[in-house]
Amino acid sequence: MTLEQRIEALAELGRYMASEEPAWLDIRQRAYQENGWFLPEFIDLAIRQIAVNYLQKDKLEQWAARYNLPQENPDPKTIGLTMAGNIPLVGFHDFLSVFITGHRQRIKPSSRDNTLIRHLIGKLETYHPDVSSQVSFAERLNGCDAYIATGSNNSARYFDYYFGKYPHIIRRNRTSVAVLTGQESWQDLDRLADDVYQYFGLGCRNVTKLYVPENYDFLSLLEAFRRYNYLNEVHKYKHNYDYQLTVLILNKRYYMTNESILLTEDPSAFSAISVLHYEYYKPGEDPAAALLDNEDIQCIVRQDKAWSATYPKANPLSCLASFGSAQQPGLTDYADGVDTLQFLTSL
Repeated sequence: MTLEQRIEALAELGRYMASEEPAWLDIRQRAYQENGWFLPEFIDLAIRQIAVNYLQKDKLEQWAARYNLPQENPDPKTIGLTMAGNIPLVGFHDFLSVFITGHRQRIKPSSRDNTLIRHLIGKLETYHPDVSSQVSFAERLNGCDAYIATGSNNSARYFDYYFGKYPHIIRRNRTSVAVLTGQESWQDLDRLADDVYQYFGLGCRNVTKLYVPENYDFLSLLEAFRRYNYLNEVHKYKHNYDYQLTVLILNKRYYMTNESILLTEDPSAFSAISVLHYEYYKPGEDPAAALLDNEDIQCIVRQDKAWSATYPKANPLSCLASFGSAQQPGLTDYADGVDTLQFLTSL
């Protein structure tokens, strides 16, 4: 397939993903039935993000032009992809990166997110039969020329052991944080709720910790977050909430709640499902500056006007986002700040 053919097929896939075709609706429902964390609204959110931010012909052409991708890859390699399954279609960008560069790929999807990706690649094959020679699925990724693997810190050690001698990108646990000034509007806090609650907080771009000024009043924030109180009707989430509440009470730790999330002071950027950590900072301090090079942080969220030239948008590690946009990455918002296309074009 030429680059032009690949882009045309991807743009057609984007139109399909944005559609309400019965077969596509059935697949989305099946994905929810197979994984209770994949609420239909969160599946729809992931699909909309991919269709709008990734699979637009003009965006794909600009992305390819940025790397001077040739019409035909003169030396295609076979790339092994190990996908995570924490949120719907979380591995799609890796698939997309390999596909647009004209390399072959073998995909090992997560058992928690198997249905959607298989269906979409099957759909691509109906647009162009040569897709089947470029993309395949496998339980074992033996004999590949390079690897891209995403998982937990534990699985990353396994990936290092097996893939370390090959060119590779190996991703570990990451999370995101927000820096508040106390001057945020109700609309800011309402948008921040999306960054915290979407996908039940399971994504690496979900905010799991707040940095707030001393004497910060949490009342407005907790009220704004009530928009997501309906998540407590989801059994899996409610079970986690009740368990974490019990732990806080038994340990006699101070907490605040709006009945759908538990706020507690904690130095860790990582928090359990249904828990949001916070930490105070002193006047004159800027927590964001210290967080930019923290390898545990995927994204730092704050008011648009709070970002200045001091914080370059092309920071190699952490991405910067305004409230409500953490889960809306573009094609060049690479996970862990590692340029996937640069890696693939350098093989």
